[in-house]
Amino acid sequence: MNDPALARVLVAEDDLAMSALLREYLEDHGYAVTLVHDGEAAARIGARGEHDLVVLDVMLPARDGFAALREIRRVSRVPVIMLSGRGGEGDRILGLELGADDYVPKPCTPRELVARVRAVLRRVEPHADVVKIGALVVSATVRSAEWRGRPLELTLTEFNVLEVLARNAGRVVSKRRLCELALGRPLARFDRAVDAHMSAIRQKLGDGAALIHTVRGVGYQLARE
Repeated sequence: MNDPALARVLVAEDDLAMSALLREYLEDHGYAVTLVHDGEAAARIGARGEHDLVVLDVMLPARDGFAALREIRRVSRVPVIMLSGRGGEGDRILGLELGADDYVPKPCTPRELVARVRAVLRRVEPHADVVKIGALVVSATVRSAEWRGRPLELTLTEFNVLEVLARNAGRVVSKRRLCELALGRPLARFDRAVDAHMSAIRQKLGDGAALIHTVRGVGYQLARE
């Protein structure tokens, strides 16, 4: 995944001029790009597992980006970056809660998008080891996690957040550090992306959510059982 020539990117954008520009820029940087222009095609093709990453505009015809993301997440954990000209926090949090790995406000430059694509794909690279915290097992090699033997259906970014906490079990990890290590970017002012991912992780952990402690004003801690 380090070699961008091996990475296949699906771009769902209904603005033909913008989609052509993004395609040209991504291909110039070595990515193989597939373009679609509506939410139905984005959901159908994105769910096939043929791409390494999906760039998904929120405002798409036939089916909006949120609906397409829901459909993709029913069957796939492919990394998804959402684009939106609606810069409200509500849309950003909704996208993250639905399983997006990053959310980029429009207008954005092709250069910024390529940087975000690289950052997300870089986070896919596994570490060759397993972390065990009581009944929690985090396997970096295959990027999977289990709680009491039950597989957790985590998105890429949710896995990254949980892995950072597991590797620092017993220590408080600041939101700034979580954002840098798990999301691959600095923490912005009023940024609640880490909180949204943490909420999803707790929900999927069920009774294991009690292991994750919120340290108000600082960050999060995964307790040792």
